[in-house]
Amino acid sequence: MNSAEFRQRFLLLLPPESPPPSPVGREAAVLVPVVTYPEPRLLLTKRATHLRHHPGQVAFPGGKRDPADRSLMQTALRETGEELGLSPSQIEIIGTLPAVSSQTGFHVTPFVALLSPGTPLTPEPGEVALSFEVPLAALLSPANFFRLEVLRNGHPHRVWVVDYQKHFIWGMTAGIIRSLGKQITGE
Repeated sequence: MNSAEFRQRFLLLLPPESPPPSPVGREAAVLVPVVTYPEPRLLLTKRATHLRHHPGQVAFPGGKRDPADRSLMQTALRETGEELGLSPSQIEIIGTLPAVSSQTGFHVTPFVALLSPGTPLTPEPGEVALSFEVPLAALLSPANFFRLEVLRNGHPHRVWVVDYQKHFIWGMTAGIIRSLGKQITGE
């Protein structure tokens, strides 16, 4: 699938409605950046290892909503600017995926966006250890995902996992990628 087909499929297939946010939950947003090469690629980050939450994990740029953010889209754009040095003018948001709830009490809205190939990135070393791209086609099939059972606070919890080359992608990030695949392929 090329970039034009990706855009068309994403815009034609509307995602299912998201569950409403928990009244006591905290809001967050992430950017799901698709780089528009002839064969689209997904831009991901690896979080710095010294961070308190999710150190060293593969993630999308994003974070919790600040009181000054006018919208969750602004949250995603602000966080992406802080983490990767991108300005909103370099990012074309084309829609959202269903929001997901985290085990830590966040209601996270993913914003799907397009980036031009070669857009310069300036990862913030205090937050991002690495940014990298993965061919989108390698992540679209549900067959590439498997479930992993992890213990959280002594209770079993099942999470999605996808392993691409040396990158172990799991949890909410893998779930969002799987949701994007469902949106694009209908599977």
